Amino acid sequence: MATPDQDIGKDAVLQKGWIEAYKWLTLRRFSQVAILAMFMSGPWFGVWVLKGNIASSELLNTVPMTDPLLFLQMLAAGFFGIATPALIGAAVIAVFFLIAGGRVYCSWVCPMNFVTDAAYWVRRRLSIKSNTHISRNIRYWILGMVLIVAALTGTLAYELVNPVSVLYRGLIFGMGAGWAVVLGIFLFDLFVLQRGWCGHVCPMGAAYALIGRGSLVRARADRREACDNCMECFAVCPEPHVISPALRGKGGTATVIYSGDCTNCGRCIDICPEDVFNFGLRFPAVRQPQEWITPAEGKAGT
Repeated sequence: MATPDQDIGKDAVLQKGWIEAYKWLTLRRFSQVAILAMFMSGPWFGVWVLKGNIASSELLNTVPMTDPLLFLQMLAAGFFGIATPALIGAAVIAVFFLIAGGRVYCSWVCPMNFVTDAAYWVRRRLSIKSNTHISRNIRYWILGMVLIVAALTGTLAYELVNPVSVLYRGLIFGMGAGWAVVLGIFLFDLFVLQRGWCGHVCPMGAAYALIGRGSLVRARADRREACDNCMECFAVCPEPHVISPALRGKGGTATVIYSGDCTNCGRCIDICPEDVFNFGLRFPAVRQPQEWITPAEGKAGT
């Protein structure tokens, strides 16, 4: 039975305590703030930990890092004489997120996550509903369009309007007209489509989802037999469709969440009072030899 919105998370707090019930969310916020602080420390205080911007930077003046979408745009635009640091930077980022889970970027790094999570929180508190439905695959079409525009114009056109880059520049150098972009995404998620930007539209998320399909670190439902069908994990997950195969799978189905759409945000782990979920590796995949039943179903049959 689904838990009312206003009660989501209460059982986890009662069962595990506040710290455990918000552990991964707290760590994500620390990660996002720390990364922004490392970028800001240079322009503001002259301490250059991360030099550059959110799409292309250098760690401690040594390790180059290039966003995969930016690199793909460079290739599409015909920048075939790409500098070695950009090539190395793209490889560094691709390998890191191939291990950690592609869309870890979306939940642990991207500053826009603050905006979309805030819209989701307000939407839930005010019980705002909407009837808008679009396919989550639309982000892959938009990713393709971004690359086509780069090829046709020979420029990195999308970076001029990329909300992630706009927000980053605004936080460091002043928002200016960037507030309109950020506010537009907030209102889109609030009134038009729940988790609309990150879950359906963002081409950066699409690029990292493609990388994440083969990633090593995964969210898992290794204790799915303890599930009591409260549905809170589905309520808080930014990509709820990824949960069912691992959680609702019948005998012989792996408990690993394999989908590249998973952001490895850890909210399913936080919110579950029964500790059904955990982080682990994609191997070994735990398989249930028999069709499992929930505790609630077992009680109903006695």
